[in-house]
Amino acid sequence: MPRPGDYDAAMRQNHLIAAAVICLVLIVYATLVKLAGRPALIGHAEAYWVVVIERFSAYGLLGFLLAFLLPGRIRLACAFVITVAVALEVFQALTPDRDPRFIDVLQKAAGGAVGVILAQTILAFLPRPPPS
Repeated sequence: MPRPGDYDAAMRQNHLIAAAVICLVLIVYATLVKLAGRPALIGHAEAYWVVVIERFSAYGLLGFLLAFLLPGRIRLACAFVITVAVALEVFQALTPDRDPRFIDVLQKAAGGAVGVILAQTILAFLPRPPPS
């Protein structure tokens, strides 16, 4: 017989999965779409630091969501975010008007790692459910 909180936990898990998938889809779209179709915060002539903040924040959110989906698995969450960053940068090389760079991968990986660490820190202070 399911416990009373099982349904709520499953719904939270489903919401986290949906949020992570949506975040990943948006990152893939922004990375691989032609430059003219790329979403921008300020405009297509935005300053370089704005682009860095966009990358860092997007991957930070992805890492944050993954860390909540994989509590206690810091390496796995970080490996996933870094793999996505590297893979998308490689695929970006196949898009004619995009220019993949190693510094972009570092910015994205750093954002993802910070998101994972922040989420793991929050999880460490949350009360744990009693063992069944």
